[in-house]
Amino acid sequence: MLSRAEPAAHLIGMETATTASSRLEPLLSIEELSEYLDVPVRTLYDWRLSGKGPCAVHVGRQLRYFISDVQGWLAAQRESQPGCLPGRS
Repeated sequence: MLSRAEPAAHLIGMETATTASSRLEPLLSIEELSEYLDVPVRTLYDWRLSGKGPCAVHVGRQLRYFISDVQGWLAAQRESQPGCLPGRS
């Protein structure tokens, strides 16, 4: 599982930009997201088909996920109170 203190393997050694206009947000592959969320890749594909998962971007034939989209999606899944489903009080 990826930790916040440890960069994803594909980001190690990648030079970081120093100006805001040239900085690109890191992307996660579907396999990396699967590992991070501890759910099967098949579940992520099923969530896409049903509109339940985080938004993705196509890079060629591959799906990639902006970290900010994953964080926003996770925040929306958070309970407002213990035991309450998201969107319900």
